[in-house]
Amino acid sequence: MIIRHLLSLPPAILLLLSCYTPIILAADGFNCVFNIDTTKFDLSSLNNEHKITRSRSTPPSTMVDSLTFNVCDHLTIQGEVAEMDRCPSDTRVCLTKINQKQEQEDRIVAVIPLGDGLNVNLTKSSSPAGLSITMYGRPYPSGSDNAKDQTFNLKLICDENASDPKFVSYDGSLAEVEWTNPAACGSEVGDGSDNDSGNEGDSKGDEEEESVGSGIGWFFLVILLAFIAYFVLGAYHNYTTYGATGMDLIPHRDFWQEVPYMMSDVVSHLCSSARPRRSSNRGGYIAV
Repeated sequence: MIIRHLLSLPPAILLLLSCYTPIILAADGFNCVFNIDTTKFDLSSLNNEHKITRSRSTPPSTMVDSLTFNVCDHLTIQGEVAEMDRCPSDTRVCLTKINQKQEQEDRIVAVIPLGDGLNVNLTKSSSPAGLSITMYGRPYPSGSDNAKDQTFNLKLICDENASDPKFVSYDGSLAEVEWTNPAACGSEVGDGSDNDSGNEGDSKGDEEEESVGSGIGWFFLVILLAFIAYFVLGAYHNYTTYGATGMDLIPHRDFWQEVPYMMSDVVSHLCSSARPRRSSNRGGYIAV
């Protein structure tokens, strides 16, 4: 507890206390269990790869946009797809453009990574109730002067009856998908709907314990800082006023030299007070 408060102190005090603590930050991917304000969302039920398509007539051929996504984890490589026809392994949203023509094999003309889960924007909506998840991907085409930043937006609509995700649009930069699913409803934190009612008391107890521990930590920290300031300022005073050096720099040196003896006397007194007294076996006789 004390260490956590020390980390929030100004650098000068940290140097005075000779304390250095490295801080390492890790950039983890988007977690499908999270809170927005007082609402908890658990999208673990959506942790699967979902594939949706749309077709556009481009005579004499047809262009098929195939969108595969999993907002909770990276996509896995399935089937015998050539490496050049795949999105990178850390992709969560991948758009594949396929050109179809009668009496000819399908031809993949574009593979576009739309999101990797590292840069995500979450927004809770009220009308209709639900959640908007926006993921950002690499510019496409990579290395081109005409490259466009790629974005994937999943609009989850709260409803007890789930439906299949719907491919709404893709304009060359932004792909939009709508999906009605009960996971988008969320639950109020601490309302017991996510079976946390039994842990709510423990959580409050932990917060209370943390608050008490925090107060004790600050108390001892203030005492320590006051103790250090006493010696530093006292030594400075003795040096500038009396030109003291060595042990003479210690403020009230005579008192601190007597401290071990005073502590010894206190301990001896306490031990003698705690030692049981022997009872006399001579009854009522009194020595004359």
